[in-house]
Amino acid sequence: MRVITQLSTGGPEVLELGEAEIPEPLPTEIRVRVGAAGVNPVDWKTRAGAGMAPVIGPPPFTVGWDVAGTVDAVGRGVTRFAVGDAVFGMPWFPRQAGAYAEFVTAPSRHFAHRPAGLSEVAAAGLPLAGLTAWQCLVDIAAVQPGQRVLVHAAAGGVGHLAVQIAKARGAYVIGTASAGKHNLLHDLGIDEAIDYRAEAFEKAVEPVDLVLDLIGGEVSVRSLDIMDPEGRLVCLPSAAAADALAAAAERGLRATAMLVEPDGDGLEELARLVDDRRLRVLVAETFPLERASHAHRAGEMGHTTGKLVLTV
Repeated sequence: MRVITQLSTGGPEVLELGEAEIPEPLPTEIRVRVGAAGVNPVDWKTRAGAGMAPVIGPPPFTVGWDVAGTVDAVGRGVTRFAVGDAVFGMPWFPRQAGAYAEFVTAPSRHFAHRPAGLSEVAAAGLPLAGLTAWQCLVDIAAVQPGQRVLVHAAAGGVGHLAVQIAKARGAYVIGTASAGKHNLLHDLGIDEAIDYRAEAFEKAVEPVDLVLDLIGGEVSVRSLDIMDPEGRLVCLPSAAAADALAAAAERGLRATAMLVEPDGDGLEELARLVDDRRLRVLVAETFPLERASHAHRAGEMGHTTGKLVLTV
């Protein structure tokens, strides 16, 4: 099979097209013929030697965790899927999944059935970002109707999904983004859009019950100024959350750093929101598999609205 590999860590140029044996599914695993693979910040961080590189180990390795495709084979004991089923998932994270390839094997419960109304390309952009938003908003914060939620980087890959999930749970949602992305955010249902370039968000926003910070650093610390005393701050990336956690502790406020986990049940909840037309995935740009390095360059510029996806 074709696969994107790298022999060293470094810039996007280390990504190269190679070949590998088609893997065989073990008991409880499925093999998926990959139709599309999502591209996430953790991918290029890992490629460069940070991110999940310490977990995966030294090169050669293949990055990527977002998968959408068709079940090609099933291992002994699998009951949830059959050959030919359309699926999407986030297998193995943070271990190597090797999603930038033509085939992937992983436990069946790392996947869910792809909603009929979601294209393969859009489905590839949903798992990691969608589960991140779901686990932050639902599993950690248990967002309730009427609560006020602030999402930083609201038009990004995780942010635009978080806005929709919070709205689906009945929250009043505020988001920070550049002015050019406000129309998009209002189209997604946001209640207030703040141009972080024109005004300090902590002066423009009334107290909130939850801050979902997808930027990190000083933005997390500043966000403590607008939190309700009983509220919560959830920080991503978790590796950059130490200062915010310390500052929150000093003020007696709740703050949590998280890292997304594979979750078949969560994927099914996301699929239900898609079926109910309460969640859609914005795909900014697609790239063929062999142009994975170009996708990483585009992502590392930091201005993407929605998701980047490799077509396999």
